[in-house]
Amino acid sequence: MTPQFQRDKPIYLQVVDQIMQEIVSGNRQAGDKLPSVRELAVDVGVNPNTIQRVYRELDIREVTITKRGQGTFVTEDKELIEQVRTDFKRRYIKQFFSDMEALGFSKAEIFQSLKEGEEDA
Repeated sequence: MTPQFQRDKPIYLQVVDQIMQEIVSGNRQAGDKLPSVRELAVDVGVNPNTIQRVYRELDIREVTITKRGQGTFVTEDKELIEQVRTDFKRRYIKQFFSDMEALGFSKAEIFQSLKEGEEDA
């Protein structure tokens, strides 16, 4: 995994987002067991305390369930996973439009480019 971390966002939230992206993209399935805290800490290159915070945050968001003595598992609530997927889509679309408008493109130009891109596909 070993991601490049952004300076403007806490590392634990970046790892949370990465795991949630893996879940909504299907790379991690409902019911899958996540790596142990130590395993993931080594893979990502962060302190185990950071990963404990990641798993705690995922549990709070109900994206995972931690079972004492067994580990942390992806929720089996498919509706919740779909909602998280929709939230990610909205967030990325909003960021895309914000970035494009910052470059001076109008919404009409953006939509036209998207339409042209669709025709090329």
